[in-house]
Amino acid sequence: MSRRSKPAKRIPLADPVYNSVDISKFINRIMRRGKKSLAEKIFYSVMQQIEERTNEKAMDIFQKALTNATPLLEVKARRIGGSTYQVPIEVKADRGFALASSWIIEAAKKRSGKSFRDKLTNEIIDASNGAGSACKKREDTHKMAEANKAFAHYRY
Repeated sequence: MSRRSKPAKRIPLADPVYNSVDISKFINRIMRRGKKSLAEKIFYSVMQQIEERTNEKAMDIFQKALTNATPLLEVKARRIGGSTYQVPIEVKADRGFALASSWIIEAAKKRSGKSFRDKLTNEIIDASNGAGSACKKREDTHKMAEANKAFAHYRY
């Protein structure tokens, strides 16, 4: 393997409706078995439902939900002298987005209800209000980092 340079980072194209790279990344996370058109239909109907329920711009609600679910700190296991420590580290923006979007989608899947559209709509609205399972997961992650603050000097 060549050690000369890192490969160029591929950024997905912005989605055609909202012209946002974040939304196209989120759609790719929803997608299963390569069925992108189905994932797009689901997401755009979710955005429509959000606008109907909240009477606000769906894009603003979506961005607020992602911001509220994005962790600032996380813990990483680090082995030192035979014992493993949970070392708190800062989360980079890309990883934060990835964690937040996957947490929102996971939380929506675990909700009770009939259609994934309704469950995802409710989860995004809850996350934008600072409630919901995705935000709870973020708080748990922050609590874990706070509890292991003593091992922060093992950071790498």
